Amino acid sequence: MITVDFHKLELPPQSVVLDAGCGTGRHLREMILRPDLKIVGLDTNDTELHKAYTSLQEIPGAQPNNCLVLKADINKLPFAAGSFDCVICSEVLEHIPEHDEALKELVRVLKPQGTIVISVPRYFPEKICWIISPAYHKEKGGHIRIYKKKDIYRMLRNHGIKCWGINYKHALHAPYWWLKCLVGLKNDEHWLIKYYKKFLEWDIMQKPVLVRILEAILNPLLGKSIVFYSKKG
Repeated sequence: MITVDFHKLELPPQSVVLDAGCGTGRHLREMILRPDLKIVGLDTNDTELHKAYTSLQEIPGAQPNNCLVLKADINKLPFAAGSFDCVICSEVLEHIPEHDEALKELVRVLKPQGTIVISVPRYFPEKICWIISPAYHKEKGGHIRIYKKKDIYRMLRNHGIKCWGINYKHALHAPYWWLKCLVGLKNDEHWLIKYYKKFLEWDIMQKPVLVRILEAILNPLLGKSIVFYSKKG
């Protein structure tokens, strides 16, 4: 499930890209198919990092030597200032208590005029989850805040970042989480959850044209994620 539209970034050859909070490597797997990029993925979760590293080794035609996967804290990045041409931070800030400090670190390691892509859960679909299920945001490691668009705008502006584009993604995933909140977050055996999950997995793997068109139409209204494309300085 790719949240970032990489064609919007127009990354030149030899760009160095950081995926901060890479998880199991969904965006790393997309970027590693470009051998002219140098990629770094980091996370604090050992299990997810192992899955990311393993999955990268299994991609036909990939260049895993161009990708470094490591464990690190987003609030204390182990890189010099201005190390990266592009920084991606997708669905991470909503989990972090010191989210402004995290953004400050991401901006620090970004080169002047570099591109930074931030995505967070969109206010409307996220608010519905919080209303339906108080347990949703009390899960260990879960979402601790809901962002409005103006909140991210203000944070970016305060750190010298100018937003040049906004996109909405994953409209078909919003009802899935509403259903999970209704039937119980741990109730994965409920028939609605099981069939909807199979549908989403089928969509991710097969990318049927009609479903992709449907989600593109629904994204401005129901998109679960909001994506900010911005530049430094």
